[in-house]
Amino acid sequence: MGVFSKYHRYREAGEEANVNNVEKFGEPSRSLFTSTKILNFHHEIEITDENENIVYRSYSKFLSFHDKTDVTDASGKEVAHIERKVFTIRERHFVTMADGLQFELSNELFHLIKDITNIEGLGWQLRGNILGLNFELYDENEEIVAVICQKMLSIHDKYCIDIYQEDKEEIVIAILVALQHMIRDRSTSVSSGSSSSSSSSGS
Repeated sequence: MGVFSKYHRYREAGEEANVNNVEKFGEPSRSLFTSTKILNFHHEIEITDENENIVYRSYSKFLSFHDKTDVTDASGKEVAHIERKVFTIRERHFVTMADGLQFELSNELFHLIKDITNIEGLGWQLRGNILGLNFELYDENEEIVAVICQKMLSIHDKYCIDIYQEDKEEIVIAILVALQHMIRDRSTSVSSGSSSSSSSSGS
């Protein structure tokens, strides 16, 4: 058991499912893995299976005001479209699935230890652990849908997704991509705030 296994549940493809996930939820139905690439003026996320075969991709343009992102399967078929809502005190991302299903990720404020993101339109909830970089996704019946884990100190922004309701896989992937964008936006905001503070204190 790794030193971070109690709090940090990320694993690489080919490794066994995290012991804490198995003890709490059982063996996942399927596991997927992500890696982020920077290509020219696009932000690309590749989602692969246990054998490192690409299953999904997401593309977004840099400097896009609404952070518009398209998610496709490996063949290029549309899965979902994601946009960030601007001019709001909460972090919000709208998702439209290829079949017309729409929902919105809305991050609750003032949670110091855990992040709670409501999936409005589905009645689901994403509950995060900032220390361990783990996120548990629950459906409207409080049943586990997936566990999302982020790798620490990765330049490719890697995630592992253990899926427990395989029929919800495409929705899980759309939520995962939106979550990655929300975390990236928050990191950028914190970095910008720190830079501004340093500039002010140095002037």
